[in-house]
Amino acid sequence: MANTAISEFPAERRAARRHDANDRRAASAAPGSRTRTKADFSQYRARPWAKIVPLLFGSAVVFVLWVGWLNRDDNGLTPESGVGYWLGIVGGSLMLLLLLYPLRKRVRSLRALGTVAFWFRTHMMLGIVGPVLVLLHANFRLGSINSNVALAAMLIVAISGVVGRYLYSRIHVGLYGRKAEVKEILADADALKQAVGADLPVADRVVEQLSAFAQLGTVAPRSVLGGFLMLPVVSVRASVVRMRLIADARQVIAIEGRRLGWSRKFRRRRLAGVTELVTLHIAAVKKAAAFAFYERLFRLWHVFHLPLFFLLVIAAAIHIFAAHFF
Repeated sequence: MANTAISEFPAERRAARRHDANDRRAASAAPGSRTRTKADFSQYRARPWAKIVPLLFGSAVVFVLWVGWLNRDDNGLTPESGVGYWLGIVGGSLMLLLLLYPLRKRVRSLRALGTVAFWFRTHMMLGIVGPVLVLLHANFRLGSINSNVALAAMLIVAISGVVGRYLYSRIHVGLYGRKAEVKEILADADALKQAVGADLPVADRVVEQLSAFAQLGTVAPRSVLGGFLMLPVVSVRASVVRMRLIADARQVIAIEGRRLGWSRKFRRRRLAGVTELVTLHIAAVKKAAAFAFYERLFRLWHVFHLPLFFLLVIAAAIHIFAAHFF
């Protein structure tokens, strides 16, 4: 037992040295390039913490709307005066401030007002808070024709904004990052594929299956309907490929580990590393496959969203004029 335990560590060290040497040779084989690590592909990794703030914000909005709805008959709010009136003024002003985001993107002299990323976040927040205040202003009731038209336009624009936010996140590496390009995503996938091959002994089958799966990222849907049909197929195939590759990796590492005298802990660490690389590779390909579809949807959305917003501004202006002068 003691001899086995002692001899196990030199085998690990020799395997680690061989692995490091392979990495150095791979890096030197490509002049001017550097060895890419898993940190380079962090944009494809799920970040649960990044969803906490939107979840808390959304929960707060739902809670306020729920309380307002339950107390709509007892809160004494009226659109004509008091708190109800000022809720409408503040909500309408916040909706008007939404114009600062497109102005900040297009007018260079407004750079001193903050970054585009800051105004995008502010735009999304105001696009939710403003309609909530207007709903409280209306006390969840319909009124005159002009107020009903303004309320309907506001709700349509708010829903459109939520849809646009989702589509925007699908075609950007990070919600506020630069626009992703399919060729860049596929280049990341290819680099990850090479990393998997370098990290896994006798990994020809793994690399071959990753290459076949990566071809899905080059197929653009011919229509929006084709995209809707393609995405579920890609998602299911991704799950199948991932399970198959991890099973192959587990088998190969077990065989090589016994042959080289690796410890159980060392084998688990190697398998965990390969599993993460395979997962990141598949995520990169899935993003590339969905990119063209979501980009087409985003362009269609953008055509309709801005005119809808200006219709909202006109309807709100008519409502304010009618409420104060008639």
